[in-house]
Amino acid sequence: MIFWRRFRTGLWQCLLVLVLAGSLAAEELAVTTLVIGDQALQTELAVTPEQRNTGLMHREHLPPDAAMLFVYAATGQRCFWMHNTLIPLTLAFLADDGTVLQLVDMTPQSRDVHCSAMPVQYALEVNQGWFEQHGLGLGDRVQGLP
Repeated sequence: MIFWRRFRTGLWQCLLVLVLAGSLAAEELAVTTLVIGDQALQTELAVTPEQRNTGLMHREHLPPDAAMLFVYAATGQRCFWMHNTLIPLTLAFLADDGTVLQLVDMTPQSRDVHCSAMPVQYALEVNQGWFEQHGLGLGDRVQGLP
């Protein structure tokens, strides 16, 4: 009887460890290539609420031609902040057709809230200054959106 009780307790402990380990593992995001002008960006897709809430938090580096695209099911006003984000970023709010409507430079670790001026379905985060470095900006169109 004691053997079975200990066995069940040990089994439950193992299951608990497996469940917790699975939930703590870093979620791998889908990656796609987006093109703006003649520039290609290897872009992680944040499509679930959890992925969008985490974004680029806690990362110390973003490769020069990398980005994160926040994808929403419908258009709406979108707001972002930089809490726990260590990289200076430029945020591009995009129209449904990929047109860049608004650019915002964001400071690491800031709690300032940056909202879209109009309803959007997509927001794209890149290293701060990426658009300027490539001669791109408002009115340019992002190709390859999901």
